[in-house]
Amino acid sequence: MADIIKLPGLVDIHVHLRDPGQTQKEDFYSGTMAALAGGYTTVFDMPNNAEPITTVVKLKEKIKIAKTKVVSDIGFHFGSLGDNLSEFEQAKKLASGLKLYLNVTTGNYLLDPSYLLKIFKAWNSKKPILLHAEADVIKTALKITQQTKQPTHVCHVSCRDELMPIIEAKKAGLPVTCGVTPHHLFLSNKDELRLGNYGLMKPALKPKSDQDFLWNNMGYIDVIESDHAPHTRTEKKEGAFGVPGLETTLPLMLQAEREGKITRQDLIIKCSTNPRSIIGLSEDPTTYVEITPEEYKISNAQLKSKCGWSPFDSQSVFGRIKRVVMRGKTVFENGETQVKQGSGRII
Repeated sequence: MADIIKLPGLVDIHVHLRDPGQTQKEDFYSGTMAALAGGYTTVFDMPNNAEPITTVVKLKEKIKIAKTKVVSDIGFHFGSLGDNLSEFEQAKKLASGLKLYLNVTTGNYLLDPSYLLKIFKAWNSKKPILLHAEADVIKTALKITQQTKQPTHVCHVSCRDELMPIIEAKKAGLPVTCGVTPHHLFLSNKDELRLGNYGLMKPALKPKSDQDFLWNNMGYIDVIESDHAPHTRTEKKEGAFGVPGLETTLPLMLQAEREGKITRQDLIIKCSTNPRSIIGLSEDPTTYVEITPEEYKISNAQLKSKCGWSPFDSQSVFGRIKRVVMRGKTVFENGETQVKQGSGRII
């Protein structure tokens, strides 16, 4: 067998672990187990909980719950609808970034774009503002970045009409980064027929021409982010938007490397180096992932995520997570978590 593949611990700046409030979908323990099973040693959780995390009190409550459950390291993004600017100074001490939703998504946590400028000015931090901003609003959002020079990360870019304005902003020297998800790289709108409601997500799956545009412009994409968004099977049948991704992202990307779509160096940069840089997180050489270089098929039955399904079930991939080491200690090995709940750190 070929040599074990060794990678630095992966960092996902975009997950939804649903805790507190919707733990039937996922909780901090099952979600961070899924993270380790996918080679992620650090994840950053979004604020669109059942009760959105828009006050420091709610953020502290969330952190308190997480401390007792997480097995990977975790950080938290704060949220805003433009009516909590007085919370920002305290929130910046606890949160890793500020997440704003400019399109309808899970929780209907939607911001009026007219509030953007005052929010950007009030946040005024090296810590990024992260945007859910699809093609209809992306140019408006980037104008605010141009005015304020506030570091801005555009999440889950899904098509040409979203990526082109970002490319133009980058060329103009604006402090803009962006991420893309595996579901937008490996699935297109043709897959919706096969997947049914399991293919429902925000942003929606796009035509193959958009998918090809993303692959052909990977040089402008800073991070691969899972946008891990689990729902129960019942909730998906009822039309919930979102798919899990923490356990399938790395093997999908290693398969893409095998097919010549991405280099190992770029994979490391987009899954570890750049996410750390965006958040301001240093790398620990005693934290790493060992991967067995073998082909296998993704299986719903083997997932640690509480939701228990993946849109990539039965898909052939490459690279099985063998061992995850954090700060010199084995935390995951041969399919099983090796540490107790609460052993991960709060970032």
